[in-house]
Amino acid sequence: MKTLNFLVIGKNQEMLAILKRIIESTEGWHAHVMEDEGHLESFLFEHKVDVILLSSGLSELLEVGIKAYALSIDPNIKVIQHFGGGSGLLKNEIYSAFPEWQN
Repeated sequence: MKTLNFLVIGKNQEMLAILKRIIESTEGWHAHVMEDEGHLESFLFEHKVDVILLSSGLSELLEVGIKAYALSIDPNIKVIQHFGGGSGLLKNEIYSAFPEWQN
């Protein structure tokens, strides 16, 4: 079975937990959450990531830096900025980046 590995980065613990639950409600989707972007480099070195989901609480400068760093390591990583709007919007954002996952 195919898998899609997510790294969700944000500052709001409750939102990170909700996003993890929504992501993992889809078969084959797995999520790790991170509140401290200082661990990004080591995490990406040790784990395969298909999607970095940027959640609330990050500065614009930090988001740009995360995206640039991730793409310098692996240009196939999709970086999605998610600012809320419910599970339907989140899944549409993911399916836009990965149309092959749509049923």
